[in-house]
Amino acid sequence: MIGLAACLALVVVGVRLHRAVRAERRTRRALRRLCAGHPADTELIVAASAVPRACAVPGRPGRILVTSAMLGALGPAERRALLAHERAHLAHRHDVLVTAATLAAAADPLLCPVRSTVVYLVERWADERAAAVVGDRRTTAHALARAALTAQRGGAVCALHFADRAVTRRIAALQAAPQPSLGSAALAVLALSTLPPLLAADATGDLFRLLTGAPL
Repeated sequence: MIGLAACLALVVVGVRLHRAVRAERRTRRALRRLCAGHPADTELIVAASAVPRACAVPGRPGRILVTSAMLGALGPAERRALLAHERAHLAHRHDVLVTAATLAAAADPLLCPVRSTVVYLVERWADERAAAVVGDRRTTAHALARAALTAQRGGAVCALHFADRAVTRRIAALQAAPQPSLGSAALAVLALSTLPPLLAADATGDLFRLLTGAPL
């Protein structure tokens, strides 16, 4: 019975991971299709759309996809902050961190809060980079607040990742002193989150081999 339960647990984890990987691939393919047809050296792609949205599209090359509705809602300095935020996501490969946290949460649903923490930290990381590029933390905070209000009215969830409840914390953080080592914090949280599923998988494998008589 214990061996059967272990096998079933592994199957469930495998199915959840497979679904998470498929969802990630679908999202990336959809974003790449929106960027198709543009020259390889085109970083910024502006889509004519009434839906306010902006996001970094990882790949080679990485792209920044912004809709005309989002650009129209921001002033010149706020647009600079928006683009600097998305460039930070591309430059520091934040997609890798978020994807790793997503897969860890898929393997163990108890790690969903850890994924949320990693997402928050990489967004704060990009906020700080944007503030450094713009040279004005208040302007960056205003850009985040205005983009959040615009996206809420338009039903968008992608731009600056501000559809979550952490947006007020991010705005407050931008109005305070800079916080160093956000990247290290995100990596540390992710590393700690991967230990439980790895240890559980190793223990389950040992148990299965023990029950089946296979060499450890």
